[in-house]
Amino acid sequence: MNNNGKNASSEGYFILLGFSKWPHLEVVLFVIILIFYLMTLVGNLSIIILSYLDSHLHTPMYFFLSNLSFLDLCYTTSSIPQLLVNLWGPEKTITYVGCMIQLYFVLALGTTECVLLVVMSYDRYVAVCKPLHYSVLMHPRFCHLLALVSWISGLTDSALHSFFTFWVPLCGHHQVDHFFCEVPALLRLACVDIRANELTLMVMSSIFVILPLILILISYGAIARAVLKMQSTIGLQKIFGTCGAHLVVVSLFFIPVICIYLHPPSGESQDQGKFIALFYTVVTPSLNPLIYTLRNKDVRGAVKRLMGW
Repeated sequence: MNNNGKNASSEGYFILLGFSKWPHLEVVLFVIILIFYLMTLVGNLSIIILSYLDSHLHTPMYFFLSNLSFLDLCYTTSSIPQLLVNLWGPEKTITYVGCMIQLYFVLALGTTECVLLVVMSYDRYVAVCKPLHYSVLMHPRFCHLLALVSWISGLTDSALHSFFTFWVPLCGHHQVDHFFCEVPALLRLACVDIRANELTLMVMSSIFVILPLILILISYGAIARAVLKMQSTIGLQKIFGTCGAHLVVVSLFFIPVICIYLHPPSGESQDQGKFIALFYTVVTPSLNPLIYTLRNKDVRGAVKRLMGW
């Protein structure tokens, strides 16, 4: 270790550089991000409340959608309030402990979402390809088990990454070239060989990003074959409505995540990486409720019943 270097843990804080290269953009970004964050809170809370209060929505699809909404609420809240504070004021610091907690929850919730999206695609596969056995295969107890496995996978994977990341000695300055604490940005502060960390990140990202994506594509390949055999136009429209929405959500989440974690930005592309990360931490969670509910008769019906129309 460099003798002149200081470990960030001894300093007690990190400086999140974020978008400080573009000070003229910070106020604009603050307003835009605040709007999207409020949309995320309102949209996802609405889905959770509707799914809980309306008995017509007590189905596996809306159970998993409620889990996704809760995930998105937690995911954005783990990083966005800190970003808004940093954009608004001159201080752009986060405590060492705060950085550890943020890293853990951002990773845990992101990984959980990868697994949960696979579970949701399996639910759509059973609904379309095995409709007569749907109530048996997607029994409430089994649905709860699938959701639990998603959460445990994310929490376990994040514990591993967090341990390996904060075990690495960090030298010199403690400036993180990102708007939140994430693994690639923190590893760039290391003053030791980090090839083992990068390999671990690559392997675990492949397991929890590429493998889920492959399973989702297999599910939708089977759904596409089943749809092509259908004669009912109404049935086709309903399938395209629910499955199409899920595919859009999958694309909005997985494409940016793959860009960041399977091809970590370096040099000039680090700035590009920040805007990609901003997209999947701010924009995607706010769009999910709109994508799922905009043309969804079940949700519109639930709103009308709740309002007493």
